[in-house]
Amino acid sequence: MTRTTTPPTTRTTPAARAATALAAAPALSALGLFALLLGTSLPSTDFFIVNVALPAIEHDLDASPAALEMVAAGYAVAYAVLLVLGGRLGDAYGRRRLFLWGVAGFGITSLACGVAPDAWSLVAFRAAQGATSALMLPQVLATVHATTRGERRARAVALYGAVSGLAMVLGQVLGGVLVSADIAGTGWRMAFLINVPVVVLAWPLALRSVPDSRAEQPKRGDVGGTVLLAAALIALLLPLTEGRAAGWPLWAVLALLASPLLIWAFALVERRAERTGGSPLLPLSLLREPGVARGLLIGVPIFIGFSGFMFVSAVTLQEGLGYSALKAGLTLIPMGVAQFTASMLLPRVMNRLGSRALTLCALVHGAGLVVLAATVLWAPWSALTPLTLAPGLLLCGFGQGIQLPLYYRILLSSIPAERAGAGSGLGQTVQQSGIAVGVATLGSLFLALEPGAGMRDAFALVLGVQLVGLLALAVLSLRLPRALG
Repeated sequence: MTRTTTPPTTRTTPAARAATALAAAPALSALGLFALLLGTSLPSTDFFIVNVALPAIEHDLDASPAALEMVAAGYAVAYAVLLVLGGRLGDAYGRRRLFLWGVAGFGITSLACGVAPDAWSLVAFRAAQGATSALMLPQVLATVHATTRGERRARAVALYGAVSGLAMVLGQVLGGVLVSADIAGTGWRMAFLINVPVVVLAWPLALRSVPDSRAEQPKRGDVGGTVLLAAALIALLLPLTEGRAAGWPLWAVLALLASPLLIWAFALVERRAERTGGSPLLPLSLLREPGVARGLLIGVPIFIGFSGFMFVSAVTLQEGLGYSALKAGLTLIPMGVAQFTASMLLPRVMNRLGSRALTLCALVHGAGLVVLAATVLWAPWSALTPLTLAPGLLLCGFGQGIQLPLYYRILLSSIPAERAGAGSGLGQTVQQSGIAVGVATLGSLFLALEPGAGMRDAFALVLGVQLVGLLALAVLSLRLPRALG
């Protein structure tokens, strides 16, 4: 009698399963990457395009200062609050599907913003637009992470950083062009309506060319974690954005005091869910990965400094120097061109310098701030033309162009493919929260200093604060391992 031997069952690790899934998944084509990057440009552009449109919105809709701040804040808060959830939904239901939903929703809400009849309707539509951005954007990096590897992944991440950074700068340029052009009498409304044809192009491209991917074992929803994270971010970001304009009322102070308690409660709920085999919205074990922790910490001075700079420069150029919306936007073109060029050079710079590329870009960016501050302080106010400001802006752009993609390169290098959605959502939550905090803190500092010190000195002092953050970034970068995955 012959005995049949059953081969032993092989237990695969999560890393092995992720590698198998990656090998089996369709590769991301150049056209698919283009469609993803086209979608990426929409939220980044739209956040900053409003900066130069706010005076026109104020005049046309008779908007109060509080309503104007909420036009920007409502978008940022909804965006930051829902990003992690957007990543989780993509993991569970398919990243291409969520990307398509997000793109379509962004087009619809952009149209609603463009026809808003009053200021508070615009605030509501902007919040909805931020929510659709949170569905769309996490799927981009998660798809790249799940469908590429090696040099192709490095180039895709570099392009993502380049497009994100360039869209932030050119958002203000495009806003100035559209507001000044007043196409068919639309004025500021075209700043939102312009998104609709981009969506009409991006949606069918993504449908045809973006491969689908999802987590191998989709997680259940985490209602408690989602509610607590939303409450914590709202309690932090809303007072920082609205508190100064409202005169720091009691609700703003209480909300700020409550934010660390809500963050602590969120951490307890997530830790308990992970310990008991649940499905936490943000697995805290992800933060124990050294690359993740370092990447998130690196993002803090990058995004706070960048968004604060963009806000105070827009105010200084238009209200201080008397530039039109168009001239103010065009002044930033050298920074945008330098930023895009530096992003394209990142793979080559990384091959030569490794993580020391971050040290280099922090120093170059800091030099740009010094040149810009010296120009503003020592040149006659009437002599501050776009040409005289260009050298400092060029240096700032080169530094920023390496920082943005390198942030995601460091962060994603330590995130397993099966957790790509949660990881990219976490990274983008830090990005958007940092952008909101930067506008609120550095913007408030600038507006508080300006009446007493004057706009020239207030602008230079804010640049000094940003310079301190960049020096801290340079020091932190020296503690990174030179070689990055």
